[in-house]
Amino acid sequence: MQTQCQLDSLKVLYHDEHIVAIHKPAALLVHRSPIDKHETQFAVQLTRDLIGQEVFPVHRLDKPTSGLLLFALNKESARHLGEQFTQHSLQKTYLALVRGWTAAQGEIDKALMYKKDKYGDRDKQEPTTAQEAFTAYQTLGQSTLDKHLGKFEQQRYSLLELRPKTGRKHQIRRHLNGISHPIIGDVSYGDRNHNHLFNDWRGYHRLYLAATSLAFTHPHTEQPIRIQAPLQNDFVATLQALNLDCAMFNHFQNL
Repeated sequence: MQTQCQLDSLKVLYHDEHIVAIHKPAALLVHRSPIDKHETQFAVQLTRDLIGQEVFPVHRLDKPTSGLLLFALNKESARHLGEQFTQHSLQKTYLALVRGWTAAQGEIDKALMYKKDKYGDRDKQEPTTAQEAFTAYQTLGQSTLDKHLGKFEQQRYSLLELRPKTGRKHQIRRHLNGISHPIIGDVSYGDRNHNHLFNDWRGYHRLYLAATSLAFTHPHTEQPIRIQAPLQNDFVATLQALNLDCAMFNHFQNL
């Protein structure tokens, strides 16, 4: 169930006759799913009620990921935007808090096997070979935490800005796990010991991954447009506790 505090962080970031962009809080599903039958509120429904008209999903964010979510307001705009996502012609940017100290910048070029959705892809013909997947990252800041874990008295963490050039399922989460820098709070691909440390220390049971901007071609004007999303309060508070509230990401006003 969503708390009122979480739902309060769902806000409209951009709205015109053809598209609407919102900030989706962590732990909110984009749309109804058999995976979480107990959930009663979804981003599609809440956005529709907020603006008073039907919305058409053109992409999705994982349930635990917060940040920018774009909807079309008519079928033609949905088709136009859907083509951009399929062709990977738009630019997506994310922030992630990960275990360990990463290089100043890097490129993860590792093909990923198709990950079938247990419910939504039940009848879909899945690829039998790995799909091309590419993620570029830049390290925005690094921190140490004076907490004992395993054989270490201090823990190291990095804040990354990521730009995935393809859109495979769980791509960023799988890629970062693949280079031994899993995202904090990732129960599927992360480090459970560090996840538990943050849950106990901060009290926020969330994935520290946020979609922070999207640059694309407007489906009606055909002009380039870039929309930015703020960070959720719990994400910001954790970064501040790690002394990572530096100027490099201060342009992300928190909710």
